[in-house]
Amino acid sequence: VQLQASGGGLVQAGGSLRLSCAASGRTFSSYTMGWFRQAPGKEREFVACISGSGGTIYYEDSVKGRFTISRDNAKNTVYLQMNSLKPEDTAVYYCAATTRGVYGIYLSTYEYWGQGTQVTVSS
Repeated sequence: VQLQASGGGLVQAGGSLRLSCAASGRTFSSYTMGWFRQAPGKEREFVACISGSGGTIYYEDSVKGRFTISRDNAKNTVYLQMNSLKPEDTAVYYCAATTRGVYGIYLSTYEYWGQGTQVTVSS
């Protein structure tokens, strides 16, 4: 499974960005997909995840109500719509996938990782 994240950029506080992650593989609809982020000097942390069908979604508390994870299984793509962005959202954002039929907030849950896309929110 190969993952390609895109959509990062520089935005002012209060603005919006939509990240995309395109995945390879014939059984994308069975992958749980996650988004993580890593700010400078900090550990990589969970942001959101979505089950293969899209029926189960989890968010990290600080992004609830501002970020929305979704997926289009016909396009093998997962999205992260980020609204009301704050300077503390500045980080490299990574998409991740697991084919093991599980979902969760831990890095170890996911076998496959994309290359990351930079999101910078200015105050």
